[in-house]
Amino acid sequence: MKKVKIGLLSSISIGIGGMVGGGIFAVLGLAVELARGGTPIAFIIAGIIAFFTSYSYARLTLFYPSSGGTVKFVNEGFGKNIFSGGTNNLLWISYIIMLSLYSSAFGAYGASLIKITGNFTIDKHILLTTIIVLSTLLNYISFKAVSIAESFAVYIKIFILIIFVAIGLWGLGHNPNFHQLEFDNWVGPFKLLSGGMVIFVAYEGFELIANAAPNIKNPSKNVPRSYYYSVLFVILLYVLIAFITVGSVSFDKIAQAQEYVLAVASEPMLGKTGFVIIGITALISTFSAINVSIYGGSRVNYELAKDDEISHEFTAFLWNKPIGLLVTAVLTLIIANLFNLESISTSGSAGFLLIFAIVNLANFKLYRQTGSLTWISFTGFILCVIALLALMIQQFQTNLSGAIIGLTIIFSAYVIEFFFKKSEKGGKILTQL
Repeated sequence: MKKVKIGLLSSISIGIGGMVGGGIFAVLGLAVELARGGTPIAFIIAGIIAFFTSYSYARLTLFYPSSGGTVKFVNEGFGKNIFSGGTNNLLWISYIIMLSLYSSAFGAYGASLIKITGNFTIDKHILLTTIIVLSTLLNYISFKAVSIAESFAVYIKIFILIIFVAIGLWGLGHNPNFHQLEFDNWVGPFKLLSGGMVIFVAYEGFELIANAAPNIKNPSKNVPRSYYYSVLFVILLYVLIAFITVGSVSFDKIAQAQEYVLAVASEPMLGKTGFVIIGITALISTFSAINVSIYGGSRVNYELAKDDEISHEFTAFLWNKPIGLLVTAVLTLIIANLFNLESISTSGSAGFLLIFAIVNLANFKLYRQTGSLTWISFTGFILCVIALLALMIQQFQTNLSGAIIGLTIIFSAYVIEFFFKKSEKGGKILTQL
C-alpha cells in the first residue's frame, strides 16, 4: 500500500500539537510561582534551548529518517550499548512522566469545571484515573480514532488559544494587575533560568516530527522548516500567554489556582464563560495528548525490545497491541496518583533535557554525515547541560523530594540497562556452553 505523504502545514501541526499538548495547561501556574513577573522571559529561555535542539533534530532527521526518531538518532550517534540503551529507556520513562503530567492537568481542570458549573465537587485523582483508563481502552479499540481525535484537537486548541491571546492583549493595559510585569517583580537571573527549566516540558513534543519524517513531502526543505516554524510559533504563543496571565491575575490568585491557572486568566476578559471555554479546551487538549502519548510510549517500548535494549518479553502482544501499552498505562496511573505537579514536571524536564543534550551531542559527533554546523549542535548540548544543572540545584534548594525523584529516574534507566545487558550476555554464554 502506498504511504500517504504529508505537506509542510501538516508536519508543522505535528510539532505544534506535540508541544501544545497538555504542558502549557499544566505548568503555567508553576512557572509564575517560580519566575513571578519574569515568567515570559523564563519561557523565552526554555524556548531558546528547544530551538537550538531543533537544529540537531532537523539535521539528524534528514539523514536518518525513521519512525524510530530519537531512538534511531541515539543509536546512530553512540552505537547500541549500555549508554544508548539507558538513554532510550529514559525516553520511554519520560513519556510516562509526560502522560502523568497531562493526566494531572486533565484532573485539575475537570475538577475546577465541575466545581464552578455544578453543585458538587470531585477529587482530581478520580478524574485523572478515569481518563487514563479510558484512553488505554480507546488505544486498544482503535488507534485510527485516536489519530482523528488528535488532528481535530490540534486545530481547536490553537484556535482558542489565539483568540485568548488576541482578547487578552486588547484589554491588558487596563487591568489593575498589569504592574506585576514590571522589572521590580522579576526574580534573579538564576531563578529565571531554573524556573524556565522546571517548565521545559511545555516544549517537549517537537521531536514527534522525526517519527513522521518518512512520510513528509520534499523533506530537504520541509523537515527543517517544520521544526523551526513550529518551535518559533510555540515560543511566541507561550510568551504571549505568560505575559497576559501575569498581567491579568494577581500572584495570590495564581498560587491558589496553580493547576488550572489558564482558565482563571480568562475570567478578567470573559468572566465565567471564559473560564468554561478554556477549561473545556484544556480537557480536549490533555485528552488528545494522553491518547497519542500512550500509543507513542508503547511504540518506544516495543522498539527498545526489538533492539535488545530491554527484555524481548515486551515484544509480546496483548489483544493485538504491544504489551508495553498496558505497562505504560499502569505506570502512568501510579506516578500521576503518587507525585505532586512540581515533582512530575521536574522529572519530565530533567529527563528531556538530558535526552536533548545527548541528541545534540550525537549530531555533533555525526557532523560529517549530516553536514551540520558543529557550533550550533555543541551550543545546544552545552545549554541543555547548564539548564539541567540549574534545574537540579534549584530543586535541591526548594523541592528536595522532586530533585531526588528526578535523579533516581535518570539513574535507574541506566542501571536497569546495565543489568539487562549483563544478564543477556551471561545468558548467551550459558547457551553456547
